[in-house]
Amino acid sequence: MPNIRYSSYPTPPFFLRNGHLQTILPSVFRKIEIAYERERITLSDGDFLDLDWLDRQSKNLVILSHGLEGNSSRQYIKGMAEVFKQQAWDVLAWNCRSCSGEMNRALRLYNHGDINDIEEVVKHVLKTKNYEKIALVGFSMGGSITLKYMGVHGKNLPDCIIAGVAFSSPCDLKDSIRILEEPSNWIYKRKFMHNLKSKILKKAEQFPQKIDTSKFDSIKKWRDFDQYFSAPINGYDCPEDFYYRASAKNFIYGIRRPALLVNAQNDPILTPACSPKEICKNHPFLYLETPKYGGHIGFGVKGKKYAWSEIRALEFVNN
Repeated sequence: MPNIRYSSYPTPPFFLRNGHLQTILPSVFRKIEIAYERERITLSDGDFLDLDWLDRQSKNLVILSHGLEGNSSRQYIKGMAEVFKQQAWDVLAWNCRSCSGEMNRALRLYNHGDINDIEEVVKHVLKTKNYEKIALVGFSMGGSITLKYMGVHGKNLPDCIIAGVAFSSPCDLKDSIRILEEPSNWIYKRKFMHNLKSKILKKAEQFPQKIDTSKFDSIKKWRDFDQYFSAPINGYDCPEDFYYRASAKNFIYGIRRPALLVNAQNDPILTPACSPKEICKNHPFLYLETPKYGGHIGFGVKGKKYAWSEIRALEFVNN
């Protein structure tokens, strides 16, 4: 589909146009309360996932996928859940392995390139529920997972999956990691690295013979972390293998249901390579929207309860 030239995201006041502010402020000050019902499912490899539901006995379901080191309690997930709930949709916010508050059982964690778990979530839903329409909405890493899942399965997706939406997605993971090393992005790198290091240390307690925590002393750049931990723990040959297989842009050619990718131009941790304009320009199903502002999973609108992204996702899946 043609790239969307004019985004409907309104220009924020001049003092809220900074990408870092638009990224950080909503996560700090926005508060939305949601009362989920939790379900734990056992995966084919014996591990588990925790699914958080808003079940209204609807015929329509939205499946929400969170970002790196996120979970169903993130405000961007809760905001999207609330908007869809108000429109009488059921909501399923699933938590990646190790992200629900309890460490997972298997050696591997979760990663940008893994689509097996979302596939098992969808299969579980189809086996236990009876939905007429299912929409997929993902944020950052979750957006990349959503797009890769749709691209890999293409026309073989379950018929009831009508659309997918991805916000602030690092479709080119290698380029995203490169920009994460920029001095201006130290706060994001430090937070992600701190959280992931804590998980690796816990995982090493489960599998002491398979994880060498002394490698932390050798980490200078994010690629080092991926070389010593992300790639081998998650079954990739090397960081380059991980980056290729985890970059959604290498798989989106296969998408055969309407899909929307929204990446803000002032997103501090994405690069233009994450918004593949040439691919989308001639793609029969994939729309690309690149508003000038919005930050990373920001898209707030001053004076409004809901973020623009929440209204935009609902609008897209309803068309």
